[in-house]
Amino acid sequence: MHISLYKDINIMERMIKRAFIDAIGTVVYIILVASFIFSLKVLALEEDTVIIPIAMLLLFVCSAAITGFLVLGKPIMLYIDGEKRGAVLLLGYTLGILVLITVIIFILLISYNNLF
Repeated sequence: MHISLYKDINIMERMIKRAFIDAIGTVVYIILVASFIFSLKVLALEEDTVIIPIAMLLLFVCSAAITGFLVLGKPIMLYIDGEKRGAVLLLGYTLGILVLITVIIFILLISYNNLF
């Protein structure tokens, strides 16, 4: 019984660590893409071209695939391997951490806007 409890705690710690890494990876990717888009202001074209919507849609599709892989990749693998409970827990932890980071970012944004 004692060994089983220790094993469960160890598995839970590894799962939370994995969820945290996946969530932070997603946040870092989002920061990089947003920074890239923000830096494109210096390259703004004077006239509208068809390339702009094509580039934005390609960026959207690539971003959806990358963030989908970061958030859903391991839970899907766990689910396919028959570890349904672990898959749902990992997805829940990852989404929970992402929501927590989002709330923190919005609190910082509101605080920053209230300062200036």
